Amino acid sequence: MAEPILKISNLSKKIGNKRIVDQLNFEVPRGEIFGFLGPNGAGKTTTIRMMVGLMSITEGDILIDGVSISQEFSKAIVKVGAIVENPEMYKYLSGYHNLLHFARMVPGVTKERIQEVVRLVGLEKQIHDKVRTFSLGMRQRLGVAQALLHKPSVLILDEPTNGLDPAGIRELRDYLYNLTRNEGISVVVSSHLLSEMELMCDRVAILQQGKLVAIKTVKDLMGEGTLGSVVFDVDQPEKAYQILANYPSAQTRKAENGIECRLEKEEIADANELLIRGGVRVYGIKRITATLEDEFLKMTGGERLVQPAAK
Repeated sequence: MAEPILKISNLSKKIGNKRIVDQLNFEVPRGEIFGFLGPNGAGKTTTIRMMVGLMSITEGDILIDGVSISQEFSKAIVKVGAIVENPEMYKYLSGYHNLLHFARMVPGVTKERIQEVVRLVGLEKQIHDKVRTFSLGMRQRLGVAQALLHKPSVLILDEPTNGLDPAGIRELRDYLYNLTRNEGISVVVSSHLLSEMELMCDRVAILQQGKLVAIKTVKDLMGEGTLGSVVFDVDQPEKAYQILANYPSAQTRKAENGIECRLEKEEIADANELLIRGGVRVYGIKRITATLEDEFLKMTGGERLVQPAAK
C-alpha cells in the first residue's frame, strides 16, 4: 500500500488543563479531498494550526509525505501549501506581481510555474489586474495559486468558502476537484458548511470536543449504500401496505404519498413486481437519501453546527 500523503498519529493539544485535541488518528491518501467537520470548539482549526506549524504539538506526530512535522519541520513544511482563514495579498499590486513576490521567497519557482498555477485556478484573464479589483472568490483562487507555487504534496484550507457567494463556492470546488484528480494533490478542508462538504469532499472526519467521532465517505454518511429507504407512490396505499408487510426483509410503514420500505437495491424491483401482481398501480418509486446534516446530528447526539457569519 502506498504511503499516505498525510498521517496523523495520536495527535493531542493541551492548553493548561484543557485538551483541545484528543488522540486523533487518520490518514489522507494522494488525490483525495478530506474534510474536517464539527461545531465551534471541536478542534478543527487547532489541528490545522498544528499541521502548518502555527501551534506546537503536545503529543503525537504529523507526517507529511513521510516526514515528521515535529522532528524535521523545514523538510516537512515545504511539502505543504496552506490558507488559514482569508489569504492576505498586496492589494495595490496585480495578481501576477503578488505571485512573483511570493515566488522570490521560495527557491526554484520559475515564471513558467507561475503561469502554470494561474491556469490551474482559472485566472488567466484577470491575473494582471490589481488585486483590489478582485472579487472575494478571485482572491481565494489567487491564494490557492500562491499556496501551489512550490508544488506541495498537500493543500490545507481552513474555512475556504467563508464569505463566498454561491458562484464563488462552486468555482473553488471545481478547482479543488481538478487539483486532486489531475495533479494528484491531496486537499484537507475545514468547514462548518454541511452542504458544501457534501459536494466537495471524498471523505469527512467528524470532530466533537477534540475527539474523532468517525471518518466516512460522504456516500456512506448519506446512506447511499445498497440498503436504503424507498417510497412507492401507489393508488391503493392500504392494499400495498398489506402486500409489502409480508415481504421477508422489508421494514414497511405508511408514508404521506404511499408506502415506505427499507430494502436492498436489488429488492426494489421485486417489491414493485409484487405490488403490480397484487393489483396495485405504482406511479413512482423514490429512494430517500439522508443528508449529511442528518448523519452529523445522529453521530454527535444532536449537537448542531453554527453557521459562520460572512466576513
